Amino acid sequence: MVQDKITNTVRINARKTDAFDIFKFKHYIGPNPYLDAGALVFDFAVTEFTKPLPIEDYVSIIGDRYPHLRDQTFDSYAHLFARTVSEVGKLDMGLHLDRWGIKSYESYATISIQSLHERTTRGVLYFVWDWFEAITQHKDITFEEQLLSLQSKFRQSVYGGPTVYALLRTADTKGIPAFYLWDEGLTQYGYGKKQVRGIATTFDSDSHLDSDFTTRKDDCKAFLKTLGFPVPKGDIVNSEKQALAVARDINYPVAVKPVAGHKGIGVTAEVRDEYELKSAFRRALEAIPENEPTRVIVEKSIVGSDFRLLCVNGRFVAAIERRPAWVVGDGKSTIQQLIRDENRKPGRLDTPTSPMTKIQCDEAMEQYLEQQGLSLDSVVEKDRNVSLRKVANLSAGGVSIDATRTVHPDNIILAQDIAQHFRLVCLGIDVIAPNLSESWKSNDFSILEINAAPGILMHLKPSIGESVDVPSHILETFYQLGTDARIPIVTFNNISVQQIQETIDHILLQHPDWTIGAVCRDGVFINRSAKILSPDYNTNILSLLRNPKLDMLIAEYKEDVLENEGMFYYGSNMVVLNNPTEIEMTLTRDVFDDSTVVIKNGDNISIRRKGLIEEYTLGVDEPFTRVYLKEIGTVL
Repeated sequence: MVQDKITNTVRINARKTDAFDIFKFKHYIGPNPYLDAGALVFDFAVTEFTKPLPIEDYVSIIGDRYPHLRDQTFDSYAHLFARTVSEVGKLDMGLHLDRWGIKSYESYATISIQSLHERTTRGVLYFVWDWFEAITQHKDITFEEQLLSLQSKFRQSVYGGPTVYALLRTADTKGIPAFYLWDEGLTQYGYGKKQVRGIATTFDSDSHLDSDFTTRKDDCKAFLKTLGFPVPKGDIVNSEKQALAVARDINYPVAVKPVAGHKGIGVTAEVRDEYELKSAFRRALEAIPENEPTRVIVEKSIVGSDFRLLCVNGRFVAAIERRPAWVVGDGKSTIQQLIRDENRKPGRLDTPTSPMTKIQCDEAMEQYLEQQGLSLDSVVEKDRNVSLRKVANLSAGGVSIDATRTVHPDNIILAQDIAQHFRLVCLGIDVIAPNLSESWKSNDFSILEINAAPGILMHLKPSIGESVDVPSHILETFYQLGTDARIPIVTFNNISVQQIQETIDHILLQHPDWTIGAVCRDGVFINRSAKILSPDYNTNILSLLRNPKLDMLIAEYKEDVLENEGMFYYGSNMVVLNNPTEIEMTLTRDVFDDSTVVIKNGDNISIRRKGLIEEYTLGVDEPFTRVYLKEIGTVL
């Protein structure tokens, strides 16, 4: 790619005290002329207003935070800046954004940084810029505070949920296309007829009736009882008076939870008297969504540990024990101080990839401490364990312990028998039991509830124990290989409407039942039917790949579109280039190993496939279409 060289760098965004400047930003959602992935691209220059320190000085300070960078050599300030932005961009979450590129010119460099969420990546970029300037001026920055702000920005994005991100990362590893559908609020995996859409662990193949049934905890409980599985005694109430009556009838301790609830919100276990029941009932009411009726479950509280059994596609794949948060006394610190110290541990981070969140202090915690004759101001003797909650809510600081390998075969069969009754890809079954290594038939075992769309981070990153790769189990339900998620894609740098129709007709002769989508700068087509052309070029590509009937895509990407918008997708099965520019040649960069590349320069033809190259000259009046139509058969 050729750009005009800047001989005299002009300060654009830099302050007069800055040694560096960044400018000319572009964000691409997919591969572009600078990087083979979605990226933030910008120019970087030394301003010459303030002389920068030697590169070694920046590496020394940056290396205090990222020690592995000390062992690397950097050819220029731009290389160090790009590497630092890429490293900081992973945040403290281990994000999979590790690709970057740099193209150097006489007085500036163009840097490309892999990006998933534009606002977060821009924030990282400006943060690193401030860091470099602070180093130049021998000043400190509030690194941790700003990093937490960036993590919060990412977490609030559509990609920041722990389950969503885990699936996106796994899809990237497996080569499964995945992108967010903004208008629908869904993630799409795969292209065209190979697509699957969903929200977290809920997918379009799920039965919405079954999913809704799992939220009706009373009906679900009755159903499980009909199947012969153990469920606790209890009833549904809609007033405090009724709750008190049910509790007296089944005897304390009881558990109280909203019928319409999730993630343990509004749940109180081991309620031992009327005073506690009134508080628990109030918390359950507060957790009920506004559009839902007042319906609260009061049921017998079962003694034991809290477990989640997870099934994917009807098969048991993982089990986790969830323990309420606790602290250990040291003989001199208050419980509040112990909680503060615990929250400072590196393992407790409120990020989408952290195995433990920070312990939250609230009314339920204070009430439970009071039952133990304690308060947040109590000093606990050395080595005494103090449980802080009755409910093992991981979002409030609970601890997850992998139990997959300990599960008794009878309990696996139970989980799978339940899952077989629901047309749901993912199903979480919450149970109380002394342990999972004994059969449910022979010990005090009780099913609390079942959950559609269960979270998966606790299995993927338990606080204690081995990881279970649940995202792979989920995606392998739909795709054994990344290629299973794709449809054939043929990309041109220049194709007319007439040539598109000729190409479509050629393919339909071989596959008359196919639905073929095509887009060029002059139109959008599904087979021979013209569709509405959006001025935003990649929107046309998205609309076609979103079509659940699409068998194949034909797309034109000329130099101006590549430069201004980049591409929407990664990878082509065939690339056809007619007298390409240098930028258009980047279309050959992202092809698959078994793809075909056809290039015409003047009358000279080059065909590349699987490491073989065939070259020849077009005959007199021989059309180029004849060449690539013959080759299209190799990718169908």
